Amino acid sequence: MGRTLSVTKSGDLEIVMTRSFDAPRALVFDAWTKPELVRRWFGPRDCEVVECEIDLRVGGRWLYRLRHGGGMEMLLQGVYQEIDRPERLVSLETNEDCEASEGKALSTLTLVEHDGVTALTQVVRYDSKRIRDAVLESGMERGVGEGFDKMAEFLAAPVGA
Repeated sequence: MGRTLSVTKSGDLEIVMTRSFDAPRALVFDAWTKPELVRRWFGPRDCEVVECEIDLRVGGRWLYRLRHGGGMEMLLQGVYQEIDRPERLVSLETNEDCEASEGKALSTLTLVEHDGVTALTQVVRYDSKRIRDAVLESGMERGVGEGFDKMAEFLAAPVGA
C-alpha cells in the first residue's frame, strides 16, 4: 500500500480506497474524528470545510459542509454504525447535494498500523452500480486524493503547527 491514493472497484456496488500515512493509527483516527483536525485536511485543495460537526458515538451524526473557491457548497453527512477506536469506523453516509450520490452508502474505514505507518482502507458500498459508477465519474478520486495528501502533510507537521 503506497503513499498515494489507490481507488478500485469491488464487485458491482463498492469502491475501495487505500493509502498509507507515516503516522500512528491513533493520530490518523483522531484526524478523522475530531472536528478541529478534519477542518485541516478534508476535501480537495480548492475547498474549505466551513462546517464540521462530529458526534462520535454509535447513532451519532457527522456533518461536513465544504465550500469551493467559486462559492459552491457541498454537504456530506452520515450516522455512525460502529466505532472501534482506533481501528475501525462504519457509517451510513448521504451526499444529498450531489445527484450522482443519491441514496445512501455504507462506508467502512479500517486503520492498521505497522512500524509507525498506518494503512487506511475505506470501502464504500452504494445502493446500485449506477450510483457507484456515477460517483467514480464525478471527480471523487481527485478530491479524496487531494484531501488525503493534505492529511499526510498535516500528520507530518510538528505538533502545534
